Amino acid sequence: MAVMVTLGSTGITVEKNGFGALPIQRISTSDAVYLARKAYNSGITFFDTARWYSDSEVKLGEAFDGMRDKVFIATKTGATTVDAFWADLETSLKNLRTDYIDIYQFHNPAFCPKPGDESGIYDAALEAKAQGKIRHIGITNHRLNVAKEAIESGLYETLQFPFCYLSGPQETELVTMCKEHNMGFIAMKALSGGLINNSRAAYAFEAQFDNVLPIWGVQRESELDEFISYIDNPPKMDEELSSIINSDREQLAGEFCRGCGYCMPCPMGIEINNCARMSLMLRRAPSSSWLNEDWQNKMKLIDSCLNCGKCMKKCPYELNTPELLRKNYEDYKLVLSGKVKVQ
Repeated sequence: MAVMVTLGSTGITVEKNGFGALPIQRISTSDAVYLARKAYNSGITFFDTARWYSDSEVKLGEAFDGMRDKVFIATKTGATTVDAFWADLETSLKNLRTDYIDIYQFHNPAFCPKPGDESGIYDAALEAKAQGKIRHIGITNHRLNVAKEAIESGLYETLQFPFCYLSGPQETELVTMCKEHNMGFIAMKALSGGLINNSRAAYAFEAQFDNVLPIWGVQRESELDEFISYIDNPPKMDEELSSIINSDREQLAGEFCRGCGYCMPCPMGIEINNCARMSLMLRRAPSSSWLNEDWQNKMKLIDSCLNCGKCMKKCPYELNTPELLRKNYEDYKLVLSGKVKVQ
């Protein structure tokens, strides 16, 4: 039997599998439309995208053209000015082929937008809501202090925040706070950007929280099929899955790059969000795909790091990113030379 979740005061009730549409920007329109429609036909009705996800909105717009009322669509704006807010909103409405957005989210702002502040973007959201162009106002973030402020403000109906079984007590506290404030919690990075490779364990963890809607980034049909299979047969926490989770927590404890990408762009063109966690990716996925000439060239760029500190200032987890890059590159060279063996 399908497990349902209601997003706080929005009243939006959906199956406990959300479709994260960031990865579909990397595939063809026909493939993206096929995946989105297959998800819908299988019972998934919540789709999350953003203006920053290149053509993701366009692809969802084509997928659900003529059946807009059958799905819930959440998108995001990274606008910091009123003019940019309205430009983003109108672009999203056009891309999605709709006249309303179910949940319009401020995309990882460095502050908590509020009525009357200097940016004016929250007031713009209220006006858009009054016009019927958005139905609910949400916020996404990677900063605990901004997330807590948003919850306590009472201004938002949903919070989207990284939450997986590698999360700490701070993130779990946010889930509890949202429940207490009747605020929906949308869990991004439920697979920790690819570091978690057991979706059953990931689903079982999220299922323990009845107010959490995980959104799974989907790029391949095989990935989608896994989550579709959990609709009628949802994994439940047992000794086997608990053991997997405990093992991963032990292996991945400490400071590691989550791959969120908010450190980007790098002035030297280093693909930080993958290069800074290369050691983990080599050991948690078939290594051959990371050792090709293209990735060798990307990793070589680490030698050109300026140590400018820009990435560190933007990292929501306060990591020493340049040091992580250097360590990952040294390990990468050992694997590439065959001195260190991985799968």
